[in-house]
Amino acid sequence: MGRILAIDYGKKRCGIAVSDPLQIIATGLQTVATADLWAFLQEYIAKEEVECLVVGEPMQMDYTPSESERYIAPFVGRFRKAYPHIPLERVDERFTSRIARQAILDMGARRKQRQDKATIDKVSATLILQTYMQFKKS
Repeated sequence: MGRILAIDYGKKRCGIAVSDPLQIIATGLQTVATADLWAFLQEYIAKEEVECLVVGEPMQMDYTPSESERYIAPFVGRFRKAYPHIPLERVDERFTSRIARQAILDMGARRKQRQDKATIDKVSATLILQTYMQFKKS
């Protein structure tokens, strides 16, 4: 059984989360500059068995795609073309940044840590992965 990799895709940076090999626990891995994401994925996939890639899907309240989807769609197409053997799933990512900020606050993080957008992106990716893993179980 391979790992599940999740991405909170952003215009400037992407939060990355990963499951353990048994796909029980979701853990924030790191934040990568969007310009460096492709190189990161190539290196990671070469080292680890990735069973699935989960990418956040930004939606409006009426379930229509958010404007940021136009930045994500080309990445999704490129990934599917380069790695046709790795399924790519999309997960509604509405409210993940807000929930991530609250989770960081609840952990007692200092003000500087709470305002660090890289930390928020990494926690958001973890939430996207947890959502996918819970959906997959049911």
